[in-house]
Amino acid sequence: MGEQRVSLVQDEVSMQQFVKKLLRDVQALEYMLDNDWFEKDIVRIGAEQEMCLVHRKTYKPATIAMEALDHMKDYDWVETELAKFNLETNLDPREFTGHCLSELEKENAGKLDKISDRLKDMKARLILTGILPTLRKYDLEMHNLTPKKRYYALMEAINSQLQGSAYELRLSGIDELLLRHNSPLLEACNTSFQVHLQVSPNNFAPLYNISQVLAAPVIAVAANSPIVFGKRLWHESRIALFQQALDVRTTNEHMRQRSPRVSFGTNWLNESIMEIYKEDIARFRVLLSADVEEDSIKLLSEGKVPKLRALQVHNSTVYRWNRPCYGVSPNGQPHLRIENRVIPAGPTVVDEVANAAFWLGAMVGMHTAYPDIRAKIGWEDAQDNFIKSAKFGIDTKFTWFGDQKVTATDLLQQELIPLAREGLKQRNVDSGDIDRYMGIIEERAKMHMSGSRWQLRAYTKLSKEVTRDEALCGLTASIIKNQKANKPVHTWDLPNAEDMPDYKPARLMVDEFMETDLFTVQKDDLIELVAELMDWRKIRYMPVEDSKGKLVGLITSRLLLRYYTHQSRLNGKTATCVKDIMIKSPITVGPNETIVQAMRTMRDKKIGCLPVVQNDELIGIITEMDFLRITGRLMERLEAEFED
Repeated sequence: MGEQRVSLVQDEVSMQQFVKKLLRDVQALEYMLDNDWFEKDIVRIGAEQEMCLVHRKTYKPATIAMEALDHMKDYDWVETELAKFNLETNLDPREFTGHCLSELEKENAGKLDKISDRLKDMKARLILTGILPTLRKYDLEMHNLTPKKRYYALMEAINSQLQGSAYELRLSGIDELLLRHNSPLLEACNTSFQVHLQVSPNNFAPLYNISQVLAAPVIAVAANSPIVFGKRLWHESRIALFQQALDVRTTNEHMRQRSPRVSFGTNWLNESIMEIYKEDIARFRVLLSADVEEDSIKLLSEGKVPKLRALQVHNSTVYRWNRPCYGVSPNGQPHLRIENRVIPAGPTVVDEVANAAFWLGAMVGMHTAYPDIRAKIGWEDAQDNFIKSAKFGIDTKFTWFGDQKVTATDLLQQELIPLAREGLKQRNVDSGDIDRYMGIIEERAKMHMSGSRWQLRAYTKLSKEVTRDEALCGLTASIIKNQKANKPVHTWDLPNAEDMPDYKPARLMVDEFMETDLFTVQKDDLIELVAELMDWRKIRYMPVEDSKGKLVGLITSRLLLRYYTHQSRLNGKTATCVKDIMIKSPITVGPNETIVQAMRTMRDKKIGCLPVVQNDELIGIITEMDFLRITGRLMERLEAEFED
């Protein structure tokens, strides 16, 4: 969130006081820009590393962040994130020259190793991935919000702006996700590797515009977030998920346009950073306040540099994918940065630094080659490229300079990688660093392989061999194994089901296990139709629901056999419709029960299936065949252990 000491706006007076401070910060920033207060003789880079915590054996989210931090009190560079299964580290700013990239990799890897060592005692691991494959919807309930004042305030503030009844996710890729959720904690699905580039005020506008153009090709080559709740969606699903998780808008009959707080932007920057800050204040109401004691205007009159805390608080609640940042350097001078937020966490530390090197080098190289990028490409094309790259990743076809249509791999190899190499040379970055990191980007482009494409191939392969949950756990285990070796993702082998011998499904929840691609009928349907459907689909159980999706009954193959055996008569009456023979009050199970509980219910009640119901709505089904698949896999593993 950036600024830590924040709170919910409690009343009109506190709101007005904070807004006054915010406006004075804007005036102070404008004054410092006009009077050349900013640091310009040095260029620094920096980064923030977000990560997920998982249980060592189950690979499911481990909600232990607060306990983990108690074990790391001597590490002042690690801190909380929004959810209890996330942590974040801050990497040291360093001058953009020499061995800065390899030093960044070494520092990041070293800090992650230290965290991993402390997590061993807690039977947990860390993983770098844009979206954790094993995340479940109920992991994003409010009880997993990190218990800190600023997070509660942010959630409450966003909820207060919600126009509809719930937050909605709508994403389509190979699969489709249509989902309602009751809180903006869905944002916690996303983890990233946020890279900062310090820029001079005079160059901020042209460089910011370049960062907007580069966002799409960076996403294409760095994408690492294709799987959400077991669904194969966009190559970089973080882009849509983050916006929709915080989107308080709803549909209306009118055409009024409202901007989401998470956005790519609305147009090019023309003059300075002030255009962004002023637009964000104009478009978005203040969500959070802070007890700001400093008077930024008074400090300026004393020749002192203000921290602009009110402006930083507001900036932390508007989520541009390229975010403007203000800071004060150790020498006391103010500086400006562009924060790149499109790069996902992972697949490995070396991959992340390669992504950073590509963006940083391309920023410098493109600025030299194209001082005003607006003359080469239209805003609409830059924005369209951004969305397309999030959807299709390295498979994207861009609209580039001169209305040229070019594939991501061709654009990378023929233009952007050479530009990035040249930009790094201009910054006098070590030639060994340039070859190491740009070589990784080159190989990804040549092999047409990104983290997302690898995950999609791996998960699809595993899903054909084992259950959905075991496939997700196997995928996660394979990612962790490769991360530990710090192997670039284009060199990874696809995992096999046998690579996860310690998979234990006993604590699996019904929600992770149930079948959700359902075939159902309604109570007025003909019995003959039901018989044909069950024969065509080779299923033994057919839920009966009403037009609203509420479960009202169940048809079994045994009931159909009895129906036909008794020549279409039941209790002395002619049976023609589903309602005449269905079980009217079938035994059901909730999504948050364990499969052991479900298995016990089926055994005790001597039934072969359990419809899964939430708030009377049918959401899935589990049958004895589902349990047979799990027990079969367990027996195969036991047999393999016996043979060993």
